[in-house]
Amino acid sequence: MAEPSDTDVARLKALVAQQRQELDRLHSQTVVRSVIDLASGVLMEQLGCSPVDARRQLERLARESGDTVAGLAAQITHQPPPDESGGQDGPGPGGLSLAWAAATAATDGTAVAAALLDEALAAAGAVAVALWLLEPDGGLELAGQAGFGPQEAGRWRRIHPDMRAVPMEVARDGIEIWWPSGPPKDDDRPLMGRWPGGARASLPLRDSGVTVGSMVVCWPDPLPEFPAPLRRQLDALADLAAHALSAQIPGSGQTPRYRGAWAFGLMDGLLEGFLFAHAVRDSCGEVADFRIEHASAGFRDPAGRGGTELVGRRLLEMYPGTAAAGGLFDCCVTALSTGDPQYVSGERVAAQTGQDAAEPVPAVRIARLYDGVAVAWHGADDADRFVPLLQMAQRMGRIGSWEENLRTGEVHWTQAAFALFGQPAGVPVPLADLDTRVPADDVPVVRGFRDALLGDHIESGAAFRVIRADDGSVRQVRAYAEPVTDPAGTVIAVRGAYQDLSADYHTWVAFAATREQLADTEERAEEEHRLAVRLQQAITPRSSEPVAAAGLDVAARYRPSGPGSLVSGDWYDTVLLPSKEVLMVVGDIAGHGLDAVTGMVTIRNSLRGLAVTGAGPGTLLGWLNSAACHLSEGIVGTAVCGLYDPVGRSLRWARAGHLPPILVRDGRASTLALPHGLLLGADPDAAYTEMTTSLRPGDVLLLFTDGLIERRDRPIDDALDALLQVASAPVADISSYADYVVAQAMSNTDDDACLVAVHVR
Repeated sequence: MAEPSDTDVARLKALVAQQRQELDRLHSQTVVRSVIDLASGVLMEQLGCSPVDARRQLERLARESGDTVAGLAAQITHQPPPDESGGQDGPGPGGLSLAWAAATAATDGTAVAAALLDEALAAAGAVAVALWLLEPDGGLELAGQAGFGPQEAGRWRRIHPDMRAVPMEVARDGIEIWWPSGPPKDDDRPLMGRWPGGARASLPLRDSGVTVGSMVVCWPDPLPEFPAPLRRQLDALADLAAHALSAQIPGSGQTPRYRGAWAFGLMDGLLEGFLFAHAVRDSCGEVADFRIEHASAGFRDPAGRGGTELVGRRLLEMYPGTAAAGGLFDCCVTALSTGDPQYVSGERVAAQTGQDAAEPVPAVRIARLYDGVAVAWHGADDADRFVPLLQMAQRMGRIGSWEENLRTGEVHWTQAAFALFGQPAGVPVPLADLDTRVPADDVPVVRGFRDALLGDHIESGAAFRVIRADDGSVRQVRAYAEPVTDPAGTVIAVRGAYQDLSADYHTWVAFAATREQLADTEERAEEEHRLAVRLQQAITPRSSEPVAAAGLDVAARYRPSGPGSLVSGDWYDTVLLPSKEVLMVVGDIAGHGLDAVTGMVTIRNSLRGLAVTGAGPGTLLGWLNSAACHLSEGIVGTAVCGLYDPVGRSLRWARAGHLPPILVRDGRASTLALPHGLLLGADPDAAYTEMTTSLRPGDVLLLFTDGLIERRDRPIDDALDALLQVASAPVADISSYADYVVAQAMSNTDDDACLVAVHVR
């Protein structure tokens, strides 16, 4: 028989295309007719008229509305407008209708694929379609194909979850891939079919918003593009395929999506509580949530809810606390994406689900299953709970456990024991050879330890050194062990632990070497502190009422920084001079401890001696500054010095780098204007300016050191303003007033403070 010519082949192809076009036209007409007939039936029922009258009424309404009869019929019956053109722009509504009818009547996945290709996809020029469904392990199994051939279908029957393949990426990530002219040049993933340069569309199969598999459609030749109508039609076919494959297959008793659902029953019988949740992905393919689709009959979550309350709900809806970083939701995503099982402790579960941790909460284990996760609630028994505690205790105590079977000679060491001895893993040291691993001086100790266990049958402990096998270094070890006997009293095993005491031992040696030196240093420090306290107490009056002068009520207060703190150089003095003037002074020597106190003693006693000369406050501070610069070693400090004349009620005063005094008059507190004066010990040529302030009966004068108000968290000016507010309080008596000011003045610099309050009568 002669081979057909190219002309014959072209003619046959044209004939086939013409027949297919005619068939599509007939299909479209059938759909249009069925919609019109359905609308006519609706009008017959509503109007109570005959079929002829109903059709006439439908045609009249169409003319009045400017619509076609088929378009108006579709609106009446709430159906999509049928394609009345019978054109070839992809599988039209008629093709979709036929594909729907054929796919839903299919008995297996192959028949579903054939219905999609024959009734819809072929009209768009496609030559093959393949459908895959997700399996329990995350892989894909070919549910059906048409156009590829049995040999090619056999090669793609199973896609491993780790295989780089387009159907796997589409199903796993829920994305669509459109290739009008084959894959990009740099894409080396394998392709199903013999059309590497042809157009190819890969779409996820979704059922109720959950991805259950993927669909690949192939064209033999490239397409200019995938027009929007064709994309919509292919999306509709993917939904149709997912619906058909998820429908019940007669006689099988299972849906294709859950062909491995026997695993649910198996896990229900093995686990105390189990649920299965599908991944719900967003438009970018990322996991946004998990929808709970199965819960075992005996399942109860920490809130006591079972399958009735949980199935059909979303994980984050039921447990919003699990959305926290590193929470139960993140563990589910990790298990799904990596395939590695995850574990969440009962304490974390309780915290994330808002349950009372006073009652034991089961731990959770998570594993990937199908396109979701299996979540098992595991109620830990005492052994399970104490194993991690024991492991943690051994790590913190640097303990390695061991056990030796004396009958079989088997020796088992934990990893920590191997690390302590520097021994290769899997090569433990038997008890009989232990003395070969210690220095000669410690051999008797090890033998005594072994004899107590094996000869005397008693628990034993010993401390000895071990020479490590890997680097020859020496470790200090404490060993504990007990014999295990049979009913006849024969020792059949020994079990115990080695504890690394090297760090403690070296620390103990270091402490022993420095103990005397530390004791000496502490004793000297304590003696210095006692001496400084005695000196300060000797010159700083602690009575609530210091020496009073005619016409003045004086109250002085000293506030230490705290018990046990180093004493400082804060000081004050009020004394009646031979001239009948009253010397008032407050000062602060820099530093703490003995040096500060001895400096304060020097300055205070010098001032008392110089004051009897009758010199003014500025001259007195100048002499003190000269003494601090020339007659002492490193004394630096501040002071405010005043001479009060009781006859004229005037205060002549000067300052050396000190805070200004506060005058309280008529319930209003203000600082005195500052005269010039550097702090003591800063400049031997410094000069100090005097100022005179007139006082009235009822006035209150406050002299204080900066430790009364100074704070680390605010400027000194703000602290001074706060003290002015406190000082404006009414004055009942000067003693109570001084107590109030000291109690209300706030400071956080851990510094001592002095206050002298003077009331003019």
